[in-house]
Amino acid sequence: MVKMSHTNTIGGVRAEVMKTLEQSIDKLITKYLKPVETNWQPSDILPDTKDLNFIEKVREIQELARELSYDLFVVLIGDTITEEALPTYESWLMSVEGICQHEKNSWARWIRGWTAEENRHGDLLHTYLYLSGRVNMREMQVTTQYLINDGIDIGTDSDPYRNFIYTSFQELATNISHRRVGTLARKAGNQLVEKICNIIALDEARHATAYIQFVKKIFEIDRNEMMLALEDMMKKNIVMPAHFLRESGQKMGELFSHFSDTAQRAMVYTTEDYVNIMKSLLKQWDLEHMVGLSAQAEKARDYLMKLPDRLTRISQRLRIPKSQYKFKWVSD
Repeated sequence: MVKMSHTNTIGGVRAEVMKTLEQSIDKLITKYLKPVETNWQPSDILPDTKDLNFIEKVREIQELARELSYDLFVVLIGDTITEEALPTYESWLMSVEGICQHEKNSWARWIRGWTAEENRHGDLLHTYLYLSGRVNMREMQVTTQYLINDGIDIGTDSDPYRNFIYTSFQELATNISHRRVGTLARKAGNQLVEKICNIIALDEARHATAYIQFVKKIFEIDRNEMMLALEDMMKKNIVMPAHFLRESGQKMGELFSHFSDTAQRAMVYTTEDYVNIMKSLLKQWDLEHMVGLSAQAEKARDYLMKLPDRLTRISQRLRIPKSQYKFKWVSD
C-alpha cells in the first residue's frame, strides 16, 4: 500500500487518494471512453427522417413494438427513464470529494465524458419509444422530470469510495438489464430493439470496467477504509435509480415495488442477478486474498464474503406477484 501523509480527517485521506489516482486517470479516460467523432450516435441506428421510406419504417417499428410483452415493454420504458436522468447523476458525482468542476481536474473530465456517452442512451431509447406508438409520452416524461427533480439519495454522500462502489454495481446492473431486454426482443422478432439494447449494454460494460478499476486502485492505496466503505454499502443494499420512480399523482418511491416485480417476472433483472453482481465484484477486487488488513477491516471482509450466500437464501423465499400493475406509461 502507498504510505499516506498524516491527516486528521477521513475526508482529507479521501482527497489525497483521489489526487494520487488522478495522475493515471487520463490514461483511463483514453482506455474506457471513446472519441466523440468516432462514437455511435442515435441517428446511426434509427430511421432517417429524410428517407423516402421513413413512414413505412415507422409503421414496421410500431407493428413489432406491439409484439413485445407488456412486462418487457414496461422494463424498456423504465430503463429509458433512468437513462434520461443523467443531469442528476452528473451533479451528484461532481460533488464527490476530490472532483472539482471549476478546475482542470482529470476526474471532472472523466465525469463529463462518461455523462456524454451515457446521454446518448436516453436519446436513443426515448426516440425509439416515441416512434413505437405504444407509449403515453406525457406520462413517461412526467416520471423522468420527477426523477431529475427529486434527486436520488443513494447513501454515498460525497465519499468517492462509496460512490465508485455504487457506480461499479450500477453499471453492471444496467448492462444486465439492457442485454436481457435485447435477448428477449430478439426472441420476439424485434431486431431493432435488440440492436439498441445491445449497443447500450456494451457501453455499460465498458463503463463498469472503468469504475471497477477505480475501486481496485483505491484498495491498493487505502484498503482498510475501502473495505469498511464496501461493507457499509452492502449492509445498506445498493439502491438502483428505479427505486425513486413515480408516476403522476404519486409520492417518490411508490412505483418501485411494481417496477421491480415487473422486471423479475420478465426475467430482466432479478434478486439472483443482484447476488451474482456482488459475487463478481468481490472476486474482481480479490477480497478473499487481500492481506494487511486491520482487525476491523478483516471483520468487514468476513461479513462480505458470507453475504452472497445469505442473500441467496433470503431471495429463495421471495414470491413475485403474478398480477400485472397497470403503468400509466403504456398506452395500451
